[in-house]
Amino acid sequence: MKLLKWTLGILILLGVLLVAGSLLLPGRTHVERSITIERPPAEVFATLNSFRRFNEWSPWFAADPQAKYTYEGPAEGVGAGMRWSGNQAVGSGSQRITESRAPERVVVALDFDGHPSVATYTLTAEGAGATRVTWAFDTEHGYNPISRWFGLLFDRMLGADYERGLAQLKTLSEAAPPR
Repeated sequence: MKLLKWTLGILILLGVLLVAGSLLLPGRTHVERSITIERPPAEVFATLNSFRRFNEWSPWFAADPQAKYTYEGPAEGVGAGMRWSGNQAVGSGSQRITESRAPERVVVALDFDGHPSVATYTLTAEGAGATRVTWAFDTEHGYNPISRWFGLLFDRMLGADYERGLAQLKTLSEAAPPR
């Protein structure tokens, strides 16, 4: 009986430490990656300002080519939206463009099964005809201890996907004939 009380006491103490420790962790997560694409900002912006070509460069499309996609609102710009439902690798959710400033910025509201986040594409002209694209992800964790601990893994998990997606965007953009 004494061993059971000690074990229970240790488990309770560990639980309290995990919850209390989570309050010391950041309440938000920011992940970002960048790449230079040898195309003018206006050309790259046209691809990012619509979801119609998203799966041509998305790092997640190959994880479930059978996923279902629906498009909502206008074809491009503010209000353009996309919903998806797929296997465990891609899950389900939606994204909607909330800000579109040609040719420098596109902001997207994301919802992954009820977990809201924001993705931002920032385009900066570099040299003659090149564009620096920065893809950023931001999410708030509030006081959810599990979400705060999980937030520590986002850069490692999402960063590789962003790098792959940006590389695919570069390939797609540079293969297209100049406009």
